[in-house]
Amino acid sequence: MLVFTNYLKSQADRKRIRSAFTQYLSPALVEELAQSPEKLVLGGEERVMTVLFSDIRGFTTISELYKNDPQGLTSLMNRFLTPLTNVIIERKGTIDKYIGDAIMAFWNAPLADPDQEANACTAMLHMLEQVEELNRVRRQEADAAGQPFLPLQIGIGVNTGPCVVGNMGSDLHFNYSVLGDTVNLASRLEGQTKAYAVPIIIGARTAKAVQGRFAVLEMDFLQVKGKTEPELIYTILGREDVARTPRFQKLRDANAMMLTAYRNRNWTGALEAILQCREAGREFGLEEFYSRYVARIRALLENPPDADWNGVYAADSK
Repeated sequence: MLVFTNYLKSQADRKRIRSAFTQYLSPALVEELAQSPEKLVLGGEERVMTVLFSDIRGFTTISELYKNDPQGLTSLMNRFLTPLTNVIIERKGTIDKYIGDAIMAFWNAPLADPDQEANACTAMLHMLEQVEELNRVRRQEADAAGQPFLPLQIGIGVNTGPCVVGNMGSDLHFNYSVLGDTVNLASRLEGQTKAYAVPIIIGARTAKAVQGRFAVLEMDFLQVKGKTEPELIYTILGREDVARTPRFQKLRDANAMMLTAYRNRNWTGALEAILQCREAGREFGLEEFYSRYVARIRALLENPPDADWNGVYAADSK
């Protein structure tokens, strides 16, 4: 009888685990948790994690197109969120929450993921590809219906570092979620994709973990709003096949020359290096990024920084 009782309790525990995590994880990971519940630590566990935020650019303008068709906007969001969610889950990510058109996800919990940074970066690139495919289909639909077409564009921020993860909330309602400065910075990096005119920005720890496996390009030494410590930030321009190409390596070298000259107050050298960056990076869509550096350098020429300036750029917006 005791054996049978323990069996029933074990089955009930597995059922609860499946019910709790089905909405967050892939079926394979849910089943792994159900079969090995000892891998699950709830209630606030500290671990290094990789956190992702994504958001639609100009969502207010898109919403205005559907002001008389709220069901149409709901349908569009479902078409948008579903493939992006699938991509994250397929790469061992956990969906934390949806915030309107935004997605928050993380890696390395509830199950350990030793390749968390690479899985997050692969998911990011797949997400951009999914949005591109959705825009292609939507353009065809709009043309066939004689309706205006406004493409969806997203910004993605990813950061790796120490977090606390577990069931958080109140006695009446809680969610399996993650907290910490790492999370806050990931959110800020997503917001800065607008300022830098790129779809992806990642933090230094993420970049270090995936160097050589992705086409990682350093962008700036940034102090985001609300933080006192600056962070080296990077973008990703492709997978390993892109990283190995002469065109990317030429861009990376010219970009490094530009950043070195900029941080050493060699404004002329920085502007000359930007010319090389633009030539090498034309196919990577970085024209606006370098245009903003040119505008920044010209402003510094007119108003030179203080003697203790260390190359840090302080963002004035989130």
